[in-house]
Amino acid sequence: MMEYQRLGDYIREVNVRNSELKVKKPMGINIDKYFMPSVANVIGTDLSVYKLVFKNQFACNLMHVGRDERIPMAMLNGNDPIIVSPAYYVFEITKTKELLPEYLMMWFRRPEFDRNAWFYTDSDVRGGMDKDALLDMRLPIPSIARQREIVEEYETLSRRIRLNEQMIARLEETAQALYRKMFVDGIDKENLPEGWRRGRLGEIATFKYGKMADKHSKSDKFPYPIFSGYAVTGYTSEYTLKEPTIVIIARGDAGTGRICMSPKECFLSNLAISIETKEPLMKNYLYYHLLESDTMSLRSGSAQAQITINNVEPFGVMIPERKVYVDFSDKVNTLYNNTILYKQENEKLTELQSLLLARMGKEKK
Repeated sequence: MMEYQRLGDYIREVNVRNSELKVKKPMGINIDKYFMPSVANVIGTDLSVYKLVFKNQFACNLMHVGRDERIPMAMLNGNDPIIVSPAYYVFEITKTKELLPEYLMMWFRRPEFDRNAWFYTDSDVRGGMDKDALLDMRLPIPSIARQREIVEEYETLSRRIRLNEQMIARLEETAQALYRKMFVDGIDKENLPEGWRRGRLGEIATFKYGKMADKHSKSDKFPYPIFSGYAVTGYTSEYTLKEPTIVIIARGDAGTGRICMSPKECFLSNLAISIETKEPLMKNYLYYHLLESDTMSLRSGSAQAQITINNVEPFGVMIPERKVYVDFSDKVNTLYNNTILYKQENEKLTELQSLLLARMGKEKK
C-alpha cells in the first residue's frame, strides 16, 4: 500500500476578504460538497468581511463536523470568484506539481474521509473540528500521472451525468412550453374558456409543513433524502412524501416562495411546505401553473422572509376544465417517464463514482 502523506504539508490557508464588495451573493456548501447559494439571512450583514474563494481553491465549514458527520467541503471550478462566510476555512494547494486540486477534492468526497474527520472533532455539542486537526489528516498521493488517470475516470462519469442532466432540463423546458401552449397562449384571463374558472389554491390542494430531521450520510440504514426545497441536505431512515410532490420553499430568504417538485420517497424538511392536489391528475397542471405564478408575493415577515399555510391557502389559481388538464397530464407523463430513465442512469453512474472513490484508498506504490 502507498504511504499516506500529511495534508498540511501540501496546503496553506488563504484569507482574502471581500473588502471592495465586488461579490454580493454569499455561497454555502451542500451535502454533495458543491457550492450553492447561501440560505442565511444577510440583510444588514457586512459582506466586506466575507472571504473570497478563487479558482482551484477550497472552502470548508469545520464548525459542525461532529453533528453533521461530515465536513462540508468544496472546490471552486469556475473562473469567477465567490464569497463564503468568514467562519469558513479557505485554503489552496502549495505543491501543485505533486497534488492535483481535482484529485484532492475526490479524496474529500470519500465517505471514509468524513468518518475519519469525525474522530478529530472536539467535545462541543456541535462537534467542531480544529483546523490543525484537518492539517494533520493524511491521504495517499500517487504520481501526478496516476492522479490524472484517476481524475479522468471520475470526470468521464461526471460528464455523462451532466449530459443526462442537460437532457432532463430539456425535457423540463418542453413540458413548460407545452403548458404555455395549452394554458397561456391565446387564453384571455378576463374571459376564460367554458368550464374554466378562478379559484383558491385551498380548494384543490392540501398542505403540510415539513419537519426537522437528524441528518446522516446515505446508507442502507438511512436511504431517504432530506429535501429542503433548495437541495438534498442529508439522509434519514423514514420518508414523509411517498411520491414526487409539489413543494413551496417557506423559509430561507433568497428562495422563499420558489416552487419545485420533491424527489420520490423523501423526508420534507422544515424549510418547505408540501402542496398535494386533491385530484391526483391535476398535479402536473398545478405544478406548472404555480411555476408561472407570482408565488414570491406570498412572502411575509420583516426579519426573515417566510410563508405559512395561511398565506398559501387563499392564493388565487386558474382551474381549467378537467379533460384539458387530464390531457396535459398524459402528455407530460411521457416526458416524465423519459426523465426517470435519465435519472436512473445517473444513479448508476453515481454508484460507479463511489466505487472509484473507494479504490483511491487502496492505491499501490
